[in-house]
Amino acid sequence: MPNTYKAVLKGKHLEWLEDPPINVDSDQPVTIYVTLLKEPAPLTQRATQGQKMVDALEKLAALHALPDITDPEAWQLEARQDRTLPGRDT
Repeated sequence: MPNTYKAVLKGKHLEWLEDPPINVDSDQPVTIYVTLLKEPAPLTQRATQGQKMVDALEKLAALHALPDITDPEAWQLEARQDRTLPGRDT
């Protein structure tokens, strides 16, 4: 029996709702069978992912997981400095 993975079809693209299949290479075509379910697709999945990220970052902040960063704003500016692109002058 084939493995089953939950996904939402948006136009011509599938968006995985759980971990995607391990053996799916994004550059190679894969034959799939699609069964349309009567249950509505979760509209808030991205919002819940965002909330999970917020929760994880708040836990890191509470643990003082990055004590070397005393000024987060300055650290972010330094980390995001633009660099010269290869093959381009200035």
